[in-house]
Amino acid sequence: MAFGKSRIEAFSDGVIAIIITIMVLEMKVPHGDSFASLKPLMPVLLSYVLSFTYVGIYWNNHHHMFHIVKSVNGAVLWANLHLLFWLSLIPFVTGWVGENHFTQLPVACYGFILAMNGLAYTILEKTLIRHNGKNSVIANVLGRDWKAKSSVIIYAVAIGLSWLSPVISFVLYGVVAALWFIPDKRIENKLTREASESKE
Repeated sequence: MAFGKSRIEAFSDGVIAIIITIMVLEMKVPHGDSFASLKPLMPVLLSYVLSFTYVGIYWNNHHHMFHIVKSVNGAVLWANLHLLFWLSLIPFVTGWVGENHFTQLPVACYGFILAMNGLAYTILEKTLIRHNGKNSVIANVLGRDWKAKSSVIIYAVAIGLSWLSPVISFVLYGVVAALWFIPDKRIENKLTREASESKE
């Protein structure tokens, strides 16, 4: 059975907004009025910036993906909730990494949560394709994704390296974010072509 997609989009937007709010509230005000007072908070700030970037990337790509599907079903609803579950854990590991200044276990767990978010997004994508059909727009636009495969490899390497150099692992998490920072061009190109065709 198919449903409209407006409620799932609105619900997802609300949850993601709350996730960002929680991350902001976790940041403590420095006890001082100089730049020196900010130094102890730099790990917290850096972890927040990267996590904010990740959440923003997921929101952006989630928006683009749902823009090209016509409907959803029960399986899509659960797949979307699965993604939101892992996204909701980002504030926890963000705070843990920041408070412990990039120590081994928090950084490894941070990478694990990011990897699970990537897996959940892929499951959502496949579920949408399965529901909308092999000949749907989303099936035609989204095919083999080198960025997804590259991300898995980088996450695995970064999690392993966290026991030797947590800082390098954190940099690698930033590399994955850089790969996904620009929304999927295949979707944007498809939307641009459709807009041009409708004007003709």
